[in-house]
Amino acid sequence: MTTAYAPPEVAPAPLLPGLRFELVKLLSPWRVRLLLLACLVAPAAFVAVVSAQTSLPTDTVFGRWMHATGFAGSLVVLAFACSWGLPLLTSLVAGDVFAAEDRLGTWRHLLVAVRSPRRIFAAKALAALSVVVLLVVAIGLSSVLGGVLTVGAHPLVGLDGHTLGAGEAARTVLLAWLCVLPPTLALAAVGLLGSVVLGRSPMGLLLPAVLALTMNLVLLLPVPVPLRLALPSNAFLAWRGLFTEPAHTGPLLLGTAVSLFWAVLATALAYVLFLRRDFTDLAYDGAGRRAIAAAALPLAGLAGIGALAIGVLTPASGTGIEKAKVEASLATAYGHLYRLQAAQLHRPAVTEAQLAASADCDKGGTRVVDRGPGHDWRCVVSWHLPGTSAVGTAIYQLDVTAEGRYVADGDGPKEVNGNFWVRTPSGDAPNPLWQLDGYVDLLDD
Repeated sequence: MTTAYAPPEVAPAPLLPGLRFELVKLLSPWRVRLLLLACLVAPAAFVAVVSAQTSLPTDTVFGRWMHATGFAGSLVVLAFACSWGLPLLTSLVAGDVFAAEDRLGTWRHLLVAVRSPRRIFAAKALAALSVVVLLVVAIGLSSVLGGVLTVGAHPLVGLDGHTLGAGEAARTVLLAWLCVLPPTLALAAVGLLGSVVLGRSPMGLLLPAVLALTMNLVLLLPVPVPLRLALPSNAFLAWRGLFTEPAHTGPLLLGTAVSLFWAVLATALAYVLFLRRDFTDLAYDGAGRRAIAAAALPLAGLAGIGALAIGVLTPASGTGIEKAKVEASLATAYGHLYRLQAAQLHRPAVTEAQLAASADCDKGGTRVVDRGPGHDWRCVVSWHLPGTSAVGTAIYQLDVTAEGRYVADGDGPKEVNGNFWVRTPSGDAPNPLWQLDGYVDLLDD
């Protein structure tokens, strides 16, 4: 009597060798190596060149302080990276990690070598996310070193006018760079999903960048705060709340949680769709409309559920930009910066409590409700000096953006905030009260 031959079971290849193999594959192409080199060199070169110019990017947050401290240059790079750089990096790395095998037709060889689709997915996902994190770290360290070596590790003026010492500024800048990792990983996970679902189609490569661009356009509009905070792209802006005293961490914590939810859901969807794929089909060119819908609808549902939950659990309502918030923020920033100007002019020291600065703001005249973003805010700041009965006033024109950041442009009197320069005993110096950046916490009551 003969028995049927049973082939011996072959164990799948270990994960770590597969991970090393995928890392080598990701870092081998010249475009990825060139990208890594650019992330190491370009930020430092940019900060060094711009810091030496007479004209600074004052329309960018912290741009007006690039002459004063090297940490400001790193934050300018961070603002640009959050808008364009990081979405493009995730597209080039995570958006192509699965599609490359489709273009080369190497799935069968990889399956024979590894013998486990699960471990193939894990190795590719971990390798892509590791390279994305490496690129973000390279940009952050390069920008910080470029600024510190060019300008120096001097104190930094925050978004409410208070001064951060060199050590505190360094820690806060590094923390800000760490805080953009969760939304970056969320976009990377969407890139993995697009690479699995769309196969060799170039749309898989562009998906993270297109999604980020779409969400950025939404965030430019005066949308309700719960919807804004339910999108992972808002975490690319919420780091600004770290540069106030006390720090406004509510939007940042919510943005981090939302980003992690998006990262987990997108990765799980990519994993399920990858395991369901028929690798014997040599003509595979994407998972089809049904799979695309199965991938897109859960992410849209997550955004909707997140917006409802945030609306219920937080006091957020409307656009989050109200007259009282703008007035309180501007008065606080003015009090801090008035002390900085007084130190420049060698005037007697005065505290914020002694100044008792207050602001009275109006948006667009009497026919417009005083809430919401816009460039038509006009504020009058009042303050007192010790030992005098006179009340000082200064006028500002404010451009308040939808995410809560604003630029206040001084409109007189000339000797206070109407001139770019102030004449100090050691020569002319930039006037800290001429233009100032501020921040309104959208979650404040």
